Amino acid sequence: MNYIQLSTVLARIWRDRRGQDLIEYALMAGFVAVAAGAIMPGVASSISTIFSQISSVLSVAASQS
Repeated sequence: MNYIQLSTVLARIWRDRRGQDLIEYALMAGFVAVAAGAIMPGVASSISTIFSQISSVLSVAASQS
């Protein structure tokens, strides 16, 4: 791949906005969960359990691909 092809691919990736909303919503959900855990200590353990389960599911999915 030469420099012109590489710069064209990188420019296309930089301009691509698909998936941006999904990442923003995921970050907002994470911030809300952290805030809820800070405000309500009883909820913190439940949130921790949920994030641990999500992490293990994502690890399994990543190892299968």
